[in-house]
Amino acid sequence: MDPNWTQLLWFVAHTRPRAEKKLAEFCVEQGYEHRLPVYRSVKTYARKRVIFEKPLFPGYMFARVERRHRLMLVQNRYVANLLDIEDQEEFVGQLDAIYRALDARVEIQVCPEIKPGLQVRIKSGPLRGTEGWVESRAKLSDVHLRLDFIGQAVVAKIQADDLELV
Repeated sequence: MDPNWTQLLWFVAHTRPRAEKKLAEFCVEQGYEHRLPVYRSVKTYARKRVIFEKPLFPGYMFARVERRHRLMLVQNRYVANLLDIEDQEEFVGQLDAIYRALDARVEIQVCPEIKPGLQVRIKSGPLRGTEGWVESRAKLSDVHLRLDFIGQAVVAKIQADDLELV
């Protein structure tokens, strides 16, 4: 048996429309490690406030499974395509940075594409040490925390004083 067959690897699941949470449930049932970054959205309907958790990256979910279980994900009815990640370490670092921003509850928003800018490191606060790309705006800076593999990023609002050039 090939020793790489049981190696744990991260994969990006490009899901069918509105199937991210269903795929996450499938991963829980199968015992697969997975990540589905979500944000809270509040809607008001006829004097009733409802809080939704929506996928931060619609159409994507991330799963870490043994190479031999890859086929189980590919053949899942919720997956449109399964993408292999060449640089596992870089991907994990970028995904961790996004989760740190979510956990720190800094204001974030999804930006549809990664824009060129200055690369910075956050000097203080809950995201200290995180690197990103900045686009200045008044007293706050929008720091892009990138997930290069899927060409997506989120924007965290950080005080300009808390940034240093890399």
